[in-house]
Formats: sequence, structure tokens, C-alpha cells
Amino acid sequence: MAIMTKSEAKALLERVIGFSKAESIECNLNGEVSGNIRTARNTVTTAGELNDTILTVQSTFGKKTGVATTNEFTDAALESVVRRAEELARLAPDNPEFMPILGPQEYIDVNTHYQSTSDVNPAWRADAADASISISKEKNLVSSGYLNDSDTFAAIMNSNGLFAYNRSTDINFSATIRTADGKGSGWVSRDFHDASKMDTREASEIAAQKAISSADGKAMEPGKYTVIMEPAATVQLLLNMFNSMGQRQADEGRSFLSNKSEEEGAPKNRLGQKMFDERVSIYTDPQSPDAPTPPFAGDGAPCTRTDWIKNGVIANMPNSRYWAEKTGVPYMPTPFAGGGLFGGNPSLIMDGGDESLEEMIKGTRRGVLVTRLWYIRQLDPQSLMYTGLTRDGTFYIENGEIKYPIKNFRFNESPIIMLNNLEALGKPQRIQGCMIPPMKIRDFTFSSLSDAV
Repeated sequence: MAIMTKSEAKALLERVIGFSKAESIECNLNGEVSGNIRTARNTVTTAGELNDTILTVQSTFGKKTGVATTNEFTDAALESVVRRAEELARLAPDNPEFMPILGPQEYIDVNTHYQSTSDVNPAWRADAADASISISKEKNLVSSGYLNDSDTFAAIMNSNGLFAYNRSTDINFSATIRTADGKGSGWVSRDFHDASKMDTREASEIAAQKAISSADGKAMEPGKYTVIMEPAATVQLLLNMFNSMGQRQADEGRSFLSNKSEEEGAPKNRLGQKMFDERVSIYTDPQSPDAPTPPFAGDGAPCTRTDWIKNGVIANMPNSRYWAEKTGVPYMPTPFAGGGLFGGNPSLIMDGGDESLEEMIKGTRRGVLVTRLWYIRQLDPQSLMYTGLTRDGTFYIENGEIKYPIKNFRFNESPIIMLNNLEALGKPQRIQGCMIPPMKIRDFTFSSLSDAV
């Protein structure tokens, strides 16, 4: 089924609600038209397209709720899925954290859809792949890559008068390019809402240069170093940190934002406390020109710009409607980031500075330049200590110049410590749907060497 317009989605959901015999019903309609192309060893290996729309129906009797899904939209199929949800609801136990559905809401205007991305077709993808591959062929390198474009919509309607709709486009590209002998590796990633901004050749030039420059890395002793982290090296650590900022986790003593004070009446979390360098400000903004999001959460609650960390202070903490009501604090939803198993990450925006990556390097007497981190795993939820490896271009800096490539490190570090050891911030760049600046960080802990390229 093609992407539904706002009026088409509304008409379909009204039909669904018309079949309901439950005390309340909420319907979520999510559709996607997407395409992809994959390359390896300088040639296209696979290509495909996906076109699907899924309706999820949640029916409620008292505090009993049942959920059913379908991707068929005949009247018979719609009535059937509603009856299935109602049958499951009657069999379900009471939900002790049940919250009634929301009523009508007002939403801000956002710009998440670009026709340039909707218009991407197999020929466009083939040309984009060829532009990337040609760089490797010209330089006697070996590349692999993946490009995916998607046009999606999300609609929510319930029997209490709420209706929300958003259409969004995204295009993502990544490439790993290696020297023919496998001793040097470079990587690059680009993602936009607007496909007209995607230049796979320009991006692949960067990966190719890193592959050539990173060959035959020298071993360096593990330890604490000043590091210059490109946005791809910190974005996952920041996303992991944000996903651990939930109020309930903190109130129940399960996170780095839990307040350990045993004093009577002490707050259970660290809301309002300064925990990072004062230059650290992280927020979400549905109306951001570079990282926009739908203007509503998964339950249809409206979302506007929200500061999560402001000048190093914990300004707000994500929570649920249930936990907000239970603890007597405002409900702080996060923008809808996709449904189901493959829902996306929040689009975090972190304020940066004016320095370029080159200026950071020039101002470094002795340090390490890190392209990206991978295989990141949590060691301790209380301190947010993570471990992982550098990859695809790690370089030694001395007296303001990149001297030579070095072997990859394993790191043991916490984003809490990292964001307290800032020396400089660069201009934010888009990565994984977020806007993250390059960072210069002192005393970053590398715990051991890795022979992997």
C-alpha cells in the first residue's frame, strides 16, 4: 500500500473505531515505502524495496487491554482485528499501571518530509552506489557500503477524539573502504531527511583517505590520552546515556541519576543537579531544521523543544504518564521515533562550539584522533561505564599534526566522565539522526590494544 495522506489515514482509522464495542480504543497506523542497495568488494550485491502498512488496535475494558495487528484493510479484516483485540482484552488481567487514553491535542508544525527522498528510485540508488564504488576503483581500494531511503507515515487515533499524523523521509549511507592488503580501513556515514543533500562520492573520498592513511598502524601503550572524537565516535555513547535518563529508573535506584542520599525527604533522583561541564546542553526539537522529529510521542502526547541537559544541569527526565502521575511531576514525553522492534533512536541535538576538527588537531600537543567506536557494551549502569573498540582510522597527534596511524584500542569510559573532561567542542554535525559536535576530551581511558583493523 502506498503512503497514506493525512485524510486517507484519518478516514481509515475512523472506520476502525466505528467497529469498536470496547470502553475505549486506540489505533496506530504505520506505513513505510523504502528501498536499499548494498555493495561489497566494489560491486553491487543486493538491492530491494519494502512497502508495508501495519495497523495496531488496542481495545480496553476497565483496566484490561488487548492488542491485535493486521496489514489487511478490507472492512472484514478491520472488524476482525478489532474483535480480536476485544477478545484478548477480556482475557487479560488488570493492568496496575493503566492510564486512560488522551483526548484531543494540538501539535506544532514540523518539516520532516522531503519530496526529493520520496522520489528516490532504483536508478538513483544505482548511481549513488556507483559514485561510491568508483572512488575505491580509482585508488585500488576495496569498498563495501549500504544505502537506505524511506518514506514513512504514522497516524494515531482514539475513541476520545485524539488524532495525530506525521509523514517523514530519511536517507542513510555508510561505507567501509579498505586497502587491498587489508591493513588500512576507513569509514564514513551520512544521513539526511533530504536526499538532495546526499553526496556518496564526497563521503567515500573521506573513507578512502582514511583507509590509505591508517595502513600499518603502530602500537601505542594503553593509558589516559587527550582524544579528539569525531561525532561518530561519541553519538552512541550519548544515545546510551540518554536512554538511561528515565525518571523511573532513577527513582527506583537503577541508574546514574539515582540519588543515593539516605536523608529523610531527600529527592530520589538528580533532577536539577549539575553533572557535566557547563558547555553541555542536549535537547530534542521537533522543529529543528537539521534533526526534526514528529511533533508527538507514541501515545499521541504533543512534543515541543525539550531541554534534557542545560548548561551541564539535568533539566528534565523522560517518564511515562503513569510515573509522572504517581510521583506528582510533569509528564515529559519524547518524540515518536518509529514503532515495533526496529523503532529508531531519539534525535538528540547537542550544542557545540566554533572550532573545526582541523583547529582542534592544531591545538593538541599530544593526543589521539578517533574516527568511531564500535561493539559498545555497558559494564555498570550506576556509573554508565562502557567498553568497546576504536575502528576505521585511529591516529596519533603530536604538536598539532597527525603523525601516523596507530593500532586500535579497547576503551573503558563513561560518558559522564567524558562530558566532564571537555577541552573543546566543534560545530555539530548530523549523525544517526542526531546533531553531535566533534569533541576534544582529556584523560580518555584506553585499557588495551586491539589487533583488529
